Parts: sequence; C-alpha cells; structure tokens
Amino acid sequence: MTPLRMLPKLAALLLPGLCLAQTFEPKNIWINPGFYSAHFDSSKGLENVNQGLGFEYPLSDTYRVTAGTFYNSDRKQSNYVGLYVLPFEFYGVKLGAVVGGFDGYPNYRNGNWFPAIIPTAAIEGRNWGLNIAYVPTIKNRLYGAITFQLKYRFGNHE
Repeated sequence: MTPLRMLPKLAALLLPGLCLAQTFEPKNIWINPGFYSAHFDSSKGLENVNQGLGFEYPLSDTYRVTAGTFYNSDRKQSNYVGLYVLPFEFYGVKLGAVVGGFDGYPNYRNGNWFPAIIPTAAIEGRNWGLNIAYVPTIKNRLYGAITFQLKYRFGNHE
C-alpha cells in the first residue's frame, strides 16, 4: 500500500483523540514537511533529510495527537501515529515524549509497525514551531539521531 493511501487510516486512528478536544479548531493544526536527522554515526551513509508530510493537533497544553509519513534514514517510506505528552516547561520549552508507532524500517520488524517512546522538546511561537527529539540507537535495527522538525500553523494565534 502506498504511503499516501495510509494517511487516512492513520488519521482515523486519531479521531477518538480529537473528540476529547474541547472544540476542534482547524487553525490549530501544525503542519510539517518531515524533519532533519543528525545521526550519531555519520559513517553509515544514512539519509539525513527526511522529507514527508505530518500533522499535529493539540488536545490541551499537555497532549497532542500526531500522524504523518516521511522518507526515513534507510531511504524507505515510513508512517507514524502518536500522542505527544509534554507535561513540563522550562523557559518556554515544552518537555516530554511522543508515544506512538512507526513502520518502514527494514531492519526492525521487517518494516512492520513497532511501538516507540521518544523524548521530545517543543519550542512554539504563534505560527512557527520546532520539535526536537532524541531517537536512541537500537543496534542493527535503528540508527540513533537528534531530529529537528520545523512546523507551521495557519490562522491568527494571539
């Protein structure tokens, strides 16, 4: 199945979370073009520019649902679905983790879905934001990195 055909299915998994939101405001949706990965082992010839399309929607100041697709470090298409939990704040930087599932990594579960908990920091302004995440190395399965995900949301945010 092509990755773009997976997005509606991933989004459907997030609908129960959206129902928990007080009111759904489309202007609050963050959109991202994938992310940049600074891999810990640069000798492996991994793809650092992980282009894709992702969405993030805040349910509250602490919780956000997320889903998307991207071209991973192994040069394969990956999909993700998850929940950001950001209960701490330090000088305007929200801290916590994203809990969710990923697929598309050929050395991990043969490219099938797997669960993950990824420590994350979020810096957000009115319309622009940046998620920074720590992806741990899992020997012979996943390559560790610090990732940077630029995000944007439309609309007036005061």
